[in-house]
Amino acid sequence: MKPENQKTIDEFLSRADEMGDDIIAQTEEWLGVVPFIFTLMRERPEAFALSVLGDYHTARPASLDPKTAELVAIAAAAGAGADNCVRVHIGTALKEGATRDEILDTILIAGIIGKTHVLAPALRAFRDRLPEADSLSTSPKNRS
Repeated sequence: MKPENQKTIDEFLSRADEMGDDIIAQTEEWLGVVPFIFTLMRERPEAFALSVLGDYHTARPASLDPKTAELVAIAAAAGAGADNCVRVHIGTALKEGATRDEILDTILIAGIIGKTHVLAPALRAFRDRLPEADSLSTSPKNRS
């Protein structure tokens, strides 16, 4: 790494503990709660600052308005089975102007993808193990 870049990183990391306090306060204002993972990650100020600042900028891209970003976060959290994250991001989506219907539809769409996540590999395994099953699904009498 170039010395000037290393110097910039070192200066940044020298303020990691102070930034951590700011990050916690900003997160609580943004989400209305501080995720428990933040309290534990905070024990490593440098890693915490680097990780969470990157996450924040990823979660709030310039290309999406905050409400849309929160709906995406709900869908991703639902798909990942992160129930507490779903709850937190529902609250934040409401704060950003999302309606009940928008949130419900977001969760339902995530559910469709979740169903596909289960069915696609299982049905591929089924087809591969029982190839004659594939020919049955394409026979003219089974198309209706």
